[in-house]
Amino acid sequence: MKIYTKTGDKGQTSLIGGRVDKDDLRVEAYGTLDELNSFVGKAMTELDTVVFADMLVDLEAIQNELFDAGTDLANVMKERHYKLSDEPVEVLEQRIDALMEEAPPLEKFILPGGSPAAATLHIARTVTRRVERQTVTLMKASEDVSPIVARYLNRLSDYFFVAARIVNARLNIADNEYVRSAKVFRTEKSEKKSDS
Repeated sequence: MKIYTKTGDKGQTSLIGGRVDKDDLRVEAYGTLDELNSFVGKAMTELDTVVFADMLVDLEAIQNELFDAGTDLANVMKERHYKLSDEPVEVLEQRIDALMEEAPPLEKFILPGGSPAAATLHIARTVTRRVERQTVTLMKASEDVSPIVARYLNRLSDYFFVAARIVNARLNIADNEYVRSAKVFRTEKSEKKSDS
């Protein structure tokens, strides 16, 4: 099997059930999902398999879910059966809550960085926000978009933010606070710390 087909040489590509230009909103969205998946894979190579075993399980599941989301965005058949369900959204919420229990108190905006893996997870977070914006634009242009994809992406960016902080915390690297940030976050942990 040859990897190149030459069918896209004139600027079109295939969807599930049709063909469109390569700069179509759907292609932009699922192409950005592919970019995001690559950054998730990069983050996985930067995580110690023992220290971050739980996160590696999360990220492998996320990679598969991103493929599901991309398939759903690329599907333009009249009768669609979407792959991504609400269950991954619920799992992300559970994992965010669990990781937040471990996270150090947060009061100010932080700058992306710290360890290489945390920096990569922050990149994943920002790419997630971009594909979320593209998905919202696509939803405005077409009624045939699964709303679950937008919910999933919204939750996923939160997961990446928390995961990046946990990576640094487990490596004993402090968050790099934005120097001109006011105290914008109030958490139970920060309130308990200020009361003591």
